[in-house]
Amino acid sequence: MNDKNVYTHVYFIGIGGIGMSALARYFQLKGSRVYGYDLTPSPLTETLEKEGIPVHYADCPEYVASLGLDMKTTLVVYTPAVPLQLGELQYFIQGGYHVVKRSEALGKAVQKDRLLAVAGTHGKTTTSSLLAHLLYRSEIGTNAFLGGISANYSSNLLLHPTSPYVVVEADEYDRSFHHLYPHMAIVTSMDPDHLDIYGTPEGYREGFSQFMQQIEDGGVLVCKKEIRSLVPQLQESVSVYTYAVEEEADSYSDHIRFGQGRLYFDWHFPKYQVHLHNIELGVPIVINVENATAALTLAYLVGVTESEMRDALSSFRGIHRRFERLIDTADCVFIDDYAHHPEELRASISSVRRLYPQDKITGIFQPHLYSRTQDFYKEFAKVLSLLDEVILLPIYPAREKPIPGVTSELILESITQSQKSLIDRDQVVEKLRSREHLNRVILTLGAGNIDRIVPTLRDMLTERFGH
Repeated sequence: MNDKNVYTHVYFIGIGGIGMSALARYFQLKGSRVYGYDLTPSPLTETLEKEGIPVHYADCPEYVASLGLDMKTTLVVYTPAVPLQLGELQYFIQGGYHVVKRSEALGKAVQKDRLLAVAGTHGKTTTSSLLAHLLYRSEIGTNAFLGGISANYSSNLLLHPTSPYVVVEADEYDRSFHHLYPHMAIVTSMDPDHLDIYGTPEGYREGFSQFMQQIEDGGVLVCKKEIRSLVPQLQESVSVYTYAVEEEADSYSDHIRFGQGRLYFDWHFPKYQVHLHNIELGVPIVINVENATAALTLAYLVGVTESEMRDALSSFRGIHRRFERLIDTADCVFIDDYAHHPEELRASISSVRRLYPQDKITGIFQPHLYSRTQDFYKEFAKVLSLLDEVILLPIYPAREKPIPGVTSELILESITQSQKSLIDRDQVVEKLRSREHLNRVILTLGAGNIDRIVPTLRDMLTERFGH
């Protein structure tokens, strides 16, 4: 934040979120004393504590008062995921402290940098991480606030001593990305989501329109070809480039092929007479070719060389919980994926089908949010029916209260696949352990706390099938 000399202390409410933890690290590295609250411990909060940031897990205004934080030199940052009536949040609000949402704090932190923002209903985490990796491995370098833990850097924050650029995942939830004014931006998709915030699909798309109109004078928009018609009128000096896979666009990739467990493709940017053949994608997943195409386009426009892009793309190792292959042997494949929107599920499942066309697939899915389930339960059911077996978990509520009549049963009843069940999260591992036969490919899917069973499931499968 550009008031860094003013705010010597920063208190984060909901510090365990992926975006909040990156911002907390940023303020600490810039010299502020950082504190935090979260509802439950997690690997992220444990890492923060190891880095010297005190985190506690009880809503306790008395504890906050005991810190003696000066309201003139303390910034309070909270995530919309926490309820406004939370005791600690109310303590700061009623005490007259400067209290801002995470999105506003991030917007202030990067407002003097050359911002490269990646937005979209899905694909933004992988695309922004790819873009950051392409730049970070080049002579240009970059800073980055990522929406996931990079496997290359074991972090969601990258800092560079000299680069003027910063890559940010621009989150549309709660209209957070309206605090960002990019130099260049990527929009990967605009499939309606978060209708609890935007009301209608049209309102959702209007949110993206406002974000795109905030691209600065002389800037660039890179957007997926199929959404070009939805791009609003931008400043005349803003250049717009489309991208696509297996069809021509301003920038496009084609000739996707597999060989000995590796994925290769060709990338073309005809306006600049750029044609990169036989590029290897470090994470060999079909859905990432599209993300890589967007990232390559913006990286080239920033100035990354062709040889730097080729080398960086092959060394990309992906994102924790973004199609993360935890086991891949002759007997068992276990993939964990954050997919929580019907189109994300479709992309994930179709990629698995292409990678393992001869194998049966068991998908374990935890719906995320009552409102999203209410809006898309039929779409979820249709996509999940593509699996050979579906194990559903109860809805993860996150920030929401239950909606009468909205449960995972809505999805279950509409799934056409006969092999389907609904069980509690804590029963999954034992249910699978007790079976005499398991499908070779197992997917865990969802954005809630399904990740808590992933290590146990991995250990069980490793023990059963060997390394």
